[in-house]
Amino acid sequence: MKILVLVSTLLICFKTFASAKPNFVFLLGDDINRDHIGCYGSVDVPTPHIDKLAADGVKFNKAYTSVAMCAPFRQELYSGRTAWRTKAFLNHTNSIPSTQSLPQYLKPLGYRVALAGKTHIGPSTSYPFEYLGGNPNSQLFDKTKEFIESCRKQDKPFCVFVASHDAHSPYTTGDRSLFDSRKLTIPPYWIDTPELRQALVPYYAEVNHFDAFAGQIRAFLDDSGLAKNTIFFVCTEQGSAFPFAKWTCFDNGLHTGLVAYGPGIVPKGHVSEELFWLCDLAPTMIEAAGGKIKKGFFDGRSQYANLTGKPTKVHDFVIGQFSNKGIIDNRERIYPVRCIRDGRYSLVWSPNYKEITSNVTLTRALALLKSETPRATRTGRADPISSWVQTTKGKPLDNPLVKKLHHRPEYALYDLVKDPYELNNLTDVKAHKETFNRLRGKLHEWLKEHDDADPIATEKVITTNKSNSGKKSRKPKN
Repeated sequence: MKILVLVSTLLICFKTFASAKPNFVFLLGDDINRDHIGCYGSVDVPTPHIDKLAADGVKFNKAYTSVAMCAPFRQELYSGRTAWRTKAFLNHTNSIPSTQSLPQYLKPLGYRVALAGKTHIGPSTSYPFEYLGGNPNSQLFDKTKEFIESCRKQDKPFCVFVASHDAHSPYTTGDRSLFDSRKLTIPPYWIDTPELRQALVPYYAEVNHFDAFAGQIRAFLDDSGLAKNTIFFVCTEQGSAFPFAKWTCFDNGLHTGLVAYGPGIVPKGHVSEELFWLCDLAPTMIEAAGGKIKKGFFDGRSQYANLTGKPTKVHDFVIGQFSNKGIIDNRERIYPVRCIRDGRYSLVWSPNYKEITSNVTLTRALALLKSETPRATRTGRADPISSWVQTTKGKPLDNPLVKKLHHRPEYALYDLVKDPYELNNLTDVKAHKETFNRLRGKLHEWLKEHDDADPIATEKVITTNKSNSGKKSRKPKN
């Protein structure tokens, strides 16, 4: 009888412990500029649901990814390791087989771990999620809800990533009637042209559509009673396919929007000003789940203290990179970029600065700069970036923004507090010499430690080990 009582007590303790483990729901956007979310400063795109999540939870103001491309971003997110460890430098690239990820980290702690929607990761042995599939958002919601209900029946904690296609081109969802291209506010890091304004409307419609999806998931968590023991993250991914964002190391490329909501776990209305590296997410979840973190196993570090409202410095700086090779019609162009941010300043290094840079979004503009005939667009109209070249008076490269797109200096130092749009390079300003030397030294020291002292050599030898896991996406995987 005593043995039965003991076993019963142990079972009750285990069940209580299991139920105390927080659940995780992580909603991921696709190519959304952080500053196109209301709580991060947008004045044109209504995002009331994400704004409310930020007001009722934690908003991370300084969250950064190390690569502004879809596949490397997602592999960093799930593995807790940057591209220097996974070797997924290029887009459509698999991690090395020894890579592990959140399914391997959380399953031993009792979790079921699933991924709904866009994948764009590989190999499957490194990312052994329960793959739920699904697209569009309505299917993603249904499949996510079914997964959560299944976990509840099993009395198992869960972690589910919901990867929406909003707002990756081509833009096919959302209500475009909400936006009048003539009334949009064009920030100073863009040249105001009709083509840019017209292109922003369908993109903004998808950002708004993504926001509505965030609201739908929150309503389900609140109404089902799950919210009190679930941490709900919403992340914008890397920046958009518009200028100075995706495929760059500029702030709009690597700076991601990240909010977390979880009444009873996450404090209401907290704003974290500490540097958050995307690879911090995995160790943060592990600590929240009660797991142990071996020093040096991750590139990231747990941000659980900042998540729960206890401001704690975790990083002195974060590192970013871009590798142009393998991107659509510029597959062999070698133009690596590396950068470092310390919370206020950003230093961007372009070691192949003597060459002209390009990527798929710049192809037509590059042809125009060379006085060549660019390929036709689907609409027959100029794309936003080539419209910059066509509408600039005089020599196009005399315009600082056109020149910035195609001709990068070897180093560019920006004060993100006084110059958030990165318009003024402070490299040659005497008052910033100490800052420049400090960040340059730290950047080169870090790259040397990670076998990337010569990024041009790095990019020449890396190859595109293609992942087949994103084939079901309805959109091109740029």
